[in-house]
Amino acid sequence: MKPTSRPELEVGLLLYHGCQMAMIHGITDLFAIASHFSTGRGATLASSCGGAFILAATGLLDGRPATTHWLFAQDFRERFPKVLVEPDKIVIEDGDIITGGGLMAWTDLGVRLVDRLLGPTVMIETAKFLLVDPAGREQRHYSSFAPKLTHGDEAILKVQHWLQSRGGRPASVAEMADMAGLEERTLQRRFKSATGMKPTEYVQHLRIGKARELLEFTRRSIDQIAWSVGYEDATAFRRVFSRILGLTPGDYRARFHSGAELAVAA
Repeated sequence: MKPTSRPELEVGLLLYHGCQMAMIHGITDLFAIASHFSTGRGATLASSCGGAFILAATGLLDGRPATTHWLFAQDFRERFPKVLVEPDKIVIEDGDIITGGGLMAWTDLGVRLVDRLLGPTVMIETAKFLLVDPAGREQRHYSSFAPKLTHGDEAILKVQHWLQSRGGRPASVAEMADMAGLEERTLQRRFKSATGMKPTEYVQHLRIGKARELLEFTRRSIDQIAWSVGYEDATAFRRVFSRILGLTPGDYRARFHSGAELAVAA
């Protein structure tokens, strides 16, 4: 008597959840086989947080936009240079592939998947139940500046520590070059190679990071905060702040102020 053959499994969604980075090195071809098989049959592929590393390892993200936890973005770029990583975004939909950002972005990702699989009516009700804004958020509202310090360039690391000790005060390229004992052009080239940012961009992120702290934990006016982090023109400060974080300083304070006045060094 011949055994009855089982019907082929219909896969509508394949989701790669977050995992420890150490697990990425142990990926086998099984993931790639499953992903290629599923996409060939019209399935949707999705990842959340560090799961984007597994999905990228299949090669299916090459040349396509994707997001992951903002803290993993630089590592992701280095491992998968063909993927167009956009860490500012919480969710990216690109046809048959949807990627979610940081750990709690699974709620935003889940709402998008419900919309795709069950339609907008069910999606809206699900979003209400989860207290999630269906319009979505941006990951950069929550990310903090995490400078790369493991590059091995001691001269640049010395400059980074010096900049950090200045508490958000501005510094010129000439001052940084003098601190590193390098010519300005050499400093700029090595700084970009080591940190992934131009010296001026790096200083901007440090200053905005200090401004965020002052917005969260003090009641100083925005003009006072702009002055504290080295911006004589408050309009320029607002413009840079909005470009980096996607929120105005006022909107950021309204969303993230701790409600308590703490002693914060200027």
